Amino acid sequence: QVQLVEAGGGLVQTGGSLRLSCAPSGTILGIMTMGWYRQAPGKQRELVAVITGGGITNYADSVQGRFTISRDSARNTVYLQMNSLKPEDTAVYYCKYTSFGSLTYWGQGTQVTVSS
Repeated sequence: QVQLVEAGGGLVQTGGSLRLSCAPSGTILGIMTMGWYRQAPGKQRELVAVITGGGITNYADSVQGRFTISRDSARNTVYLQMNSLKPEDTAVYYCKYTSFGSLTYWGQGTQVTVSS
């Protein structure tokens, strides 16, 4: 079973930056979209950003202009550059891939904590 492995979370002060990465542990064929979601304590998981195979991106309003999603198709890796971080960005961040056949893969999550 292929898993997604995330890295890059941690503790940062308000206004700081972090870069998350996500890569599969094995081969996933026909990846269509790669995305990042987050879940704060007591809240539902929400979309942060997504990128298609053609490079089209979509962001949550709350991160527009501060976060940038990108992908390395050769390595099937997706990144999330997070700048100007705020305490309300504190959450567990998950990556998610979708592929042909409506297959979905999730990462195990990485904690991002922004101190005020």
